[in-house]
Amino acid sequence: MKSYSESYKAAGVDVTAGYESVRLMKKDVERTQTAGCISGIGGFGGLFQLDLSGMKEPVLVSGTDGVGTKLKIAMLMNRNDTIGIDCVAMCVNDIICCGAKPLYFLDYIAIGKNVPEKVAEIVKGVADGCVMAGCALVGGETAEHPGMMPEDEYDIAGYSTGIVDKSKIIDNTQIKAGDAIIGIASSGVHSNGFSLVRKVFNINDQKLKSFVPELGQSLGDALLTPTRIYVKPVLELISKVTVKGVSHITGGGFYENIPRMLPDGISAKIAKGSWTIPPIFALLQKEGGISEHDMFNTFNMGVGMAVVVDKADADKAVEILKANGEQAFIIGETVSGDDGVVFA
Repeated sequence: MKSYSESYKAAGVDVTAGYESVRLMKKDVERTQTAGCISGIGGFGGLFQLDLSGMKEPVLVSGTDGVGTKLKIAMLMNRNDTIGIDCVAMCVNDIICCGAKPLYFLDYIAIGKNVPEKVAEIVKGVADGCVMAGCALVGGETAEHPGMMPEDEYDIAGYSTGIVDKSKIIDNTQIKAGDAIIGIASSGVHSNGFSLVRKVFNINDQKLKSFVPELGQSLGDALLTPTRIYVKPVLELISKVTVKGVSHITGGGFYENIPRMLPDGISAKIAKGSWTIPPIFALLQKEGGISEHDMFNTFNMGVGMAVVVDKADADKAVEILKANGEQAFIIGETVSGDDGVVFA
């Protein structure tokens, strides 16, 4: 007998919609499969076989995150195919900060009403992000929550595990005054600060669809630009240059995130004007009357990842990142002191 419950459906949960969602997403999940995958989706756990060749002391590194209120923009525009990229990015960009290569990813989607095509669209974005990061989508969960959230709303969170040899873990022990700080360009606002973004622009459907000359596109298109995934370029950089520190610039901006990769007694001196700040941030600051400090303490301001290398390796690092498709700039240096981040 096939699985079906008329009573459960009357309560708001259609299990057959869940089965259809899984069927529709299978082709996208299959795109992410790597050598370690030994199970498909549908089981009670995702199986992944570790390849530990060449590693003396393998260390697993895990990260979990969501997308936050950027989801409101996606739902208002009824565009759900990129938000999964954001979810993957927020996890894998974190674990790459210690030099770990992401191995696999799992997602969790809570939705008011399971519309299989919509869920499959969300998961397509997750799969796209996993392909960009070189990790496998080994499982996930879609939970229908009638009465907990409106039928047309959803939330998504993710989890990723990576691996690094213990001797190659990137920490802050090698950082000294006089090292160079490399900034890798962001694709825009990424997935942080959207409570402020929505407040500033007083977001509604019509406003999101309006063309904004300064942006060269609609406001909604600019805000939905997916978070850039830095895994492959940063791994390539690590393989060719001694990387002393890596910081993913997320909520809290420069002031919160850059000090997280610095040892006590070392601060970051950032050179204003050393990189191009995307126009979305100037628009945000103008429309919201936001101070420069608060902009740099909330948003990435055009730098999605910061990397510390020896000053002698700075130009080489920039060239490696550019050769791997990234815009990169020398944005400052480390200096003695406990001031966190200072601008010059």
